[in-house]
Amino acid sequence: MSALGRIFAVVGPSGAGKDTLIEAARKARPDLVIVRRVITRPAARGGEDFEGVTEEEFARRRRRGEFALDWRAHGLRYGLPEAQIAERQAGRDVLFNGSRAALEAAVQLFPDLRVIRVSAPSEVLRERLMARGRESAADIEARISRAAIEVPAALAVMDVVNGGALATGIDRFLAALQPVRA
Repeated sequence: MSALGRIFAVVGPSGAGKDTLIEAARKARPDLVIVRRVITRPAARGGEDFEGVTEEEFARRRRRGEFALDWRAHGLRYGLPEAQIAERQAGRDVLFNGSRAALEAAVQLFPDLRVIRVSAPSEVLRERLMARGRESAADIEARISRAAIEVPAALAVMDVVNGGALATGIDRFLAALQPVRA
């Protein structure tokens, strides 16, 4: 029987580059299981690779126990499919795009959870969010004012600043995924 794989939650404010860094990890580390979240929004809205479902479908799947973890944030429901999290049993490392709203519940389910907190300077966040063109200036400023991500004290946290050259951010992110040497 193999050892249990590690589990990582990637958290950070909108515009910090979480999806970009996760995609780079997918390419550099094909051994990682990158969890494809189930979200109650249309898949056509873009962004990360996710499965878009209706509220009704999400509720049905939740009742059937298909999610290892689920939460509500920003008016949407998010779920992590149990089958993908179960890859840990085969010794594979699992990484998911998390949320500060889910960290308390996640650490209860996964006491060995490691958090990678991705950040960027406010001016970089502002520039990235404006470039997306999805939110008003007031909404962007509100997001920036909530950008600090507090993590429960019991969790192991690795901070990755992704505010400069993309290659530097990717290198920092991949380093955070390396095993801790004793």
